[in-house]
Amino acid sequence: MYQTLAPRRRTAALTSTHVSSVPGVRPPGRPPAATREQVLETALHHYLRGRRVDVQAIAAGLGLGRSTIYRWFGSREGLIGEVLFAAAEPLLMEAHADARGRGAHLLLDTFDRFNRSLADAPALRRFVEAERDTALRIITSGAGTLQPRIVASIQELIDGEVRAGAYDPPVDTSTLAYAIVRLAEAFLFNDAVAGMRGDVDRLREVEAALLAVPSSERRHR
Repeated sequence: MYQTLAPRRRTAALTSTHVSSVPGVRPPGRPPAATREQVLETALHHYLRGRRVDVQAIAAGLGLGRSTIYRWFGSREGLIGEVLFAAAEPLLMEAHADARGRGAHLLLDTFDRFNRSLADAPALRRFVEAERDTALRIITSGAGTLQPRIVASIQELIDGEVRAGAYDPPVDTSTLAYAIVRLAEAFLFNDAVAGMRGDVDRLREVEAALLAVPSSERRHR
């Protein structure tokens, strides 16, 4: 599951953002004491430091009612989905920036780097281990906020290579992007036991086949 597109320094900026507390009681009709973006930044700050994303604590710290956060994000899982995407998207863009080659080779290198970053992400591992059922539900649900946005980001990268005339996909790019994401979910996360599998070497091989990279050219970076 595959935490708009920005380099690593954007993540650093988000994690260092400090949102000061404000009084929790507001006159009726007054605008919220904090913004939706501040809620997301605070939740991301907690997540990256291994702290539980607690809606009540975040609301109290920002002088908001929990109902306001639920109105903005739908649920705690909706907020966490946004947090995971905010943490993952810069990793995908960094992987793309560092990848080599063009066409299928560039895409394979990008996705391999991204998968390894996810497998090595301490915050993601802690979250999966601490809240296995919730984490798997958020990461793998097509009805949530995370998976569709990751699929869209993956498709955008594939479409870029197609537009450049560097890649002729074996299936339509929306289907290919969805398959890439679902495949990574299956290899990176284990829904049978708590924790992350991180079987990235085999994942790379299967993604190479999906992208139609010739077997003789599937070298590890």
